[in-house]
Amino acid sequence: MRRSKDKRIKKYRKNRIWLSFVGMIILSIIATALMIAIAYTSITDVLVRKLDAGNAHVAKVVEMYEANKMGDALYSEWQNYTKYIEGVSGICFFDAEGSCAWKNVEEVPNLNKEGTFEVQEYQYKDQELFYDMILDDEKLFYLENEKIYLNIESVFLKDMETVMKQVFLSSYRSGTILETSSVWFVKTVEEGKICVNYSINVYGDELILFFLIMVLVLLIVLVFTLYYFITLVVMAVNQRRMIKLLYTDMVTGGNNWLYFVRNGTRLLKFHFSNKYNYAMVHLRMEKYRSFCTCFGVKEGEELLERFYASLKKQVKFGELMAHQEMADFGLLLKYTDKDELQNRIHSIEERLNALVPNVKLYFDFGVCYVENREHDVEKLYNNAFTARGLLSEDAEVRIAFFDEEMNKQQMWERKVENEMERALVNKEFKVYLQPKYSAKEEKCAGAEALVRWIHPEEGFIPPNKFIPIFEKNGFILQLDDYMLEEVARQQAEWLANGKSVVPISVNVSRAHFTREDLAEHICGIVDKFNVPHDVIELELTESAFFDDKAVLLKTVEKLREYGFMVSMDDFGAGYSSLNSLKELHIDVLKIDADFFRGVDSEKRGMLIVSEVIDLAKKLNMRIVAEGIESREQVDFLAEQNCDLIQGYYFAKPMPIDEFEKVYN
Repeated sequence: MRRSKDKRIKKYRKNRIWLSFVGMIILSIIATALMIAIAYTSITDVLVRKLDAGNAHVAKVVEMYEANKMGDALYSEWQNYTKYIEGVSGICFFDAEGSCAWKNVEEVPNLNKEGTFEVQEYQYKDQELFYDMILDDEKLFYLENEKIYLNIESVFLKDMETVMKQVFLSSYRSGTILETSSVWFVKTVEEGKICVNYSINVYGDELILFFLIMVLVLLIVLVFTLYYFITLVVMAVNQRRMIKLLYTDMVTGGNNWLYFVRNGTRLLKFHFSNKYNYAMVHLRMEKYRSFCTCFGVKEGEELLERFYASLKKQVKFGELMAHQEMADFGLLLKYTDKDELQNRIHSIEERLNALVPNVKLYFDFGVCYVENREHDVEKLYNNAFTARGLLSEDAEVRIAFFDEEMNKQQMWERKVENEMERALVNKEFKVYLQPKYSAKEEKCAGAEALVRWIHPEEGFIPPNKFIPIFEKNGFILQLDDYMLEEVARQQAEWLANGKSVVPISVNVSRAHFTREDLAEHICGIVDKFNVPHDVIELELTESAFFDDKAVLLKTVEKLREYGFMVSMDDFGAGYSSLNSLKELHIDVLKIDADFFRGVDSEKRGMLIVSEVIDLAKKLNMRIVAEGIESREQVDFLAEQNCDLIQGYYFAKPMPIDEFEKVYN
C-alpha cells in the first residue's frame, strides 16, 4: 500500500517543467545552427560572385593584352581600365625572367621561381583575425590551372563567431562587410605573367535577403521562447497548487499526514543536531465521538480546526505537526531533556483545554524518543501510538513513553503474524483438554478444548502470548475453525474405535458473530465427521453480548435447534450479566474464577456463587465452576449442587493422549 502511494505521489510531483526547458534549449540550438548556415551560405555566395567578377576582369585584361601585345596602347588601355572599372585597382606585367616590366601601382606581388604567390597588400577590417588566418596551417590562397583563388573555406570556417560579429559590425557602421579587401589575380601568358589587383567590397544591400531571413529566424525564436517561458510559468504555478492541494488536510485546512511524513523524514535525515533531540508525539482527544454527539459533527470539526491552529502556534522552528485522522494529531518536537519535554506536553494540554472553557476535554499522549538517527516517521508514530494505547483508563498521568519492552512486544507480534499461517498449515497448534469433573462423584464428565502452540524453535508458547494478537488481527476466526475441526475429528475417532466420549467445549470468539450464517458454518465443520452435535459444546464469552445482539440471539437459537449445547464463559466478569441471562437462552453457565480468589472469596464471593447457582438451576441451566484450586472450594460447590468443576485441583490442561489415560 505504501509503495503504491509513493508511486502515485511521484507521478503527481513529476517535474514536467524540464521537458519544456529541454525543448527551449533544442530550439535555441537549431535556431543558432540555422543562422550560422544562412550566414555562411549568404556570405560565401556573395564572395564567390565577387571573385568570379574578378576573374572576368582578369580575362578582359588578358584580352587587351592579346589584342595589342606590348606597347603604349596596351598600357594606356590598362591604365584606363584601372581608373574607370570599379574594383580593379592595379595592373602589372612580369616578363619571362620574372622582372616587373610595367606597373601602375607602387607595390606589386613577388613571384619566385616556383610561381608561388605572396600577398603584399591585403587589408581587412579585423587585422588580428586576418593574420590569424594567414598564419594558419591551411593555405589562404591556392593555385589551380595557372589561376590564383582565394580559399573561401579557410576564411569563413575559421573562428566563425568572430567573423559573424565582424560582419554585423562592419555592415552596421559603414554599409560594407569587407573594406579594401584586395586579391592579386595572376594569368600566365606567352611573354610572362599578367597580375591584376582586384578589390572585393561587399555592400550591405547585397545581403538584404540574408538579414531578412536572420530577422525572421530571430522572431520565430523569440515567439517560441516566449511560448515556452509562459508554459514554464503556468506549469510551475499549477504544480505548486497541486502540491499544496496534495498536502492539505480536508478537515483542518492545514497540513495533512502526507506532508508530515515526507517533511518529517527529510527533517530527521538532514537536520539532526547534537544540541537537541527529537521526540514523536501522538496526541488523541478522547471521547471525540461523544463530543460530536452532544454538540454536532460540524462543531466537532470546528474544534479540530481550533486544535490545529493552537498546535501550530506552539510548534517551533525545526518542528512539525499535522492532523492524522479523527481527533489524532502527530507532533515532531525538539527537546534537550525529558523533563522539559513532559512539561511542554502538559502545557500543550492546558492550552487545548482552554479552547473550550465550559467543557472538560480529555487528551492522551504517546511519546517515542527518536534514537540512533531513526528517520522512519510512520514507524516512530506507530511506536508512539502503541505507547498511548497501553494507557490504563484509571491512569492519572495521561502520557505514555515507548520503551524497549514495547519494542520487543512489537517484534514478537510481527514474528507471530509472519508465522501464524505456516503454523496452522503445519498443525503446530495443538489441542489440549482440561477435564471437567462432577462435583459429587468427582469423575471426568467433560472437558474444555484449549489451544497450545508448539513452535519448532520457540517451543511451547502459552495462549496469552498469541491469542490477543490473533483477536486483534482477525486470525482467531481461522484458529477457532481449526480447533472445532480437530475436536470433531478426535470425537469421531473415539466413536469409531468404540470408546465412550464426553462433551467437549470449544470456544467461539465474539468476532464470529458478525456473520449471520455462523450456525450453518459450524454445522458444516462438525458434520464432515458425522459427530453427534450433543458431544460438542460451544462456549461464547459474555462480551459477545455487546456486539450485534440480534445476530447473537438468532445464532444461539439456531445452534440449540441443531442440537449443540451453548455455554456462557466467564460469567460475572462483565457488567450486564443478569441482563444477558434474561435475553439469552443458554444451556451451561460457567462461573468466572475471580469469584474464588481474594480475601473476600470465603464470604462475599461464596455468597454470590451460591445465589448464582440457585438462579441458574431455576433457569434450567447447568453450572460449571472454573479456576478451582482447593478442597474447600470443591466441598462448598458440591454442597451448592454445582454440576461440574474445572481447575488445577483436579487437572491441568493436557495433551489428548494424556487425557485418554485419565478418562479411559
